[in-house]
Amino acid sequence: MSRKPKKGYFVRGHFVAEGSELDMQLREEQRAGGPSKTELKAQSAELQDLGEQLLSLRADLKDPLDLPTRLLDALDELARITNFEGRRRQSQFVGKQMRLLGEEQIAAIRAALEVQQKGSAKDTLRLHAAERWRDRLIAEDAAVGAWATQFPDADLQPLRALVRQARKDALPPKAAAQAQTQGRAPRQGRAYRELFQMVHQALGQAEARTPPVHPIDADDAGYTNDSLAS
Repeated sequence: MSRKPKKGYFVRGHFVAEGSELDMQLREEQRAGGPSKTELKAQSAELQDLGEQLLSLRADLKDPLDLPTRLLDALDELARITNFEGRRRQSQFVGKQMRLLGEEQIAAIRAALEVQQKGSAKDTLRLHAAERWRDRLIAEDAAVGAWATQFPDADLQPLRALVRQARKDALPPKAAAQAQTQGRAPRQGRAYRELFQMVHQALGQAEARTPPVHPIDADDAGYTNDSLAS
């Protein structure tokens, strides 16, 4: 004889039988009209994680937040603790302090973290763009002219000198290919590194300009006007 299936429903993928203790609890929470215990737990975990992210927030973004001394002390203690269990407990305490903050201060923390995150992404984009420009300047004779068009005030004499020296220092194509086959990065000379620094600095200065500089051959350079303005 087959068993009669229990009546109930699913909540977040879990079956809740009608009349069960969990069913009564959920119904009571619905009648109260406030957030459920599950939602409160999720909010608490999210605030705890937000508090831990404050450890990596730059001082120039953290100081204007005017965070409570007790929260700052809790974060300092969390940074010092290396023991797993100790960090777990201190993280919970940080979360507790975060729950004491007002909505406006929580929103300010989110905004500061977003500013830092966007800044990091922009820095990474600039690094990749500098790498592409460096490689292009070494590989293509016409690249110096493209660079001069994008940066009309640039001093091209040291740029050309670095390009020439980087080309002289470069391994022959066969030796470079062999190094890559063996899993070794080709060794680069001083001019190669200094050329990157010169290009990276110029791109950083371009970001600060208003209006931003329009690049030449944006598809090849990989550095669009939108990315400069972001």
